[in-house]
Amino acid sequence: ANHPQTRHFCSDVFEVNPLVVTEGQPVGLLWASPDCKHFSKAKGGKPVSKKIRSLAWVVVKWAKLAKPRVICLENVEEFQTWGPLAADGRPCPQRKGKTFALWVAQLRNLGYAVEWRELRACDYGAPTIRKRFFLIARRDGLPIVWPEPTHGDPKSAAVKAGKLQPWRTAAECIDWSIPCPSIFERKKPLADRKS
Repeated sequence: ANHPQTRHFCSDVFEVNPLVVTEGQPVGLLWASPDCKHFSKAKGGKPVSKKIRSLAWVVVKWAKLAKPRVICLENVEEFQTWGPLAADGRPCPQRKGKTFALWVAQLRNLGYAVEWRELRACDYGAPTIRKRFFLIARRDGLPIVWPEPTHGDPKSAAVKAGKLQPWRTAAECIDWSIPCPSIFERKKPLADRKS
């Protein structure tokens, strides 16, 4: 509904052929946001899905076949710890980051310059302090340029001097005129917070 001019492929991402999808046209940007729940610390100690953890390999497939000039990938910061699973279905602590290093090496072997950073959305105007992992890979010879923060802690010298805008709050983005039920008036009680 939001992108009526865009072709959508309702299929397994592993089965999509990049050359068919792009009809052989050059690809300027490939943006990948693989499912992060099997990397996130929010997942806790639950076993993880090997197939879902392997979604980022689709990026290498696209890099090999469609050769995008620029690839961007965002995920949870723990994506950097991507490694093999142990026999119990959980990440193997001794091999932490091994699969990530292999994945990056494959992109570099395909001619990509690769850099990554952990950025906080609040520093760029989004009303959340959540930290995310961002990776940029380029094969067009141009430098990788990271954005400069536009926002900061309201108490910081940069904000007080007018060099940065203060972090936005969720409250300023909510339309309080829209009626909605209160979470405090629900029939099912809220779950206790886990520490």
